[in-house]
Amino acid sequence: MTDHSIRFFADDAAVRRIGEGLLDRSLPKADWTHEAHLAACLWLLVERPDVVPERDLPRIIPAYNEAVGTANTDTSGYHETLTQLYARAIRDFAGKHPVGTLTERVNALLASPIGPRDWPFAFYSRERLFSLEARRAWIEPDLIAISF
Repeated sequence: MTDHSIRFFADDAAVRRIGEGLLDRSLPKADWTHEAHLAACLWLLVERPDVVPERDLPRIIPAYNEAVGTANTDTSGYHETLTQLYARAIRDFAGKHPVGTLTERVNALLASPIGPRDWPFAFYSRERLFSLEARRAWIEPDLIAISF
């Protein structure tokens, strides 16, 4: 894994702004960072039990992308395998870290082994992860089995 500079969240309001902005499509495109993706998913699990990330993010993210001018194509925008991989991993993380403020939990997630931007490459080759098949549907990894 490569080193990365983590952009931690200052408070619960900052995390909620990301999640709510994703849902209502008001989040500025520049704010939809790697950290924002992970924070939004954990926020959904913690504070929005009506939204099931594995079921609903495949609808929510493409709609948000379209609202901010990001095309969902064969090479950009929504990516099903990445979405499902992180949704599953973040659900597992949330179950193992059930206490603390929203900010503490999100920042712990970002500092965890699944926080780095290149974490998926522990399981997937670059070729497989960025394939059209992986972008359109969940595919199993080709390097090692996923375990959380």
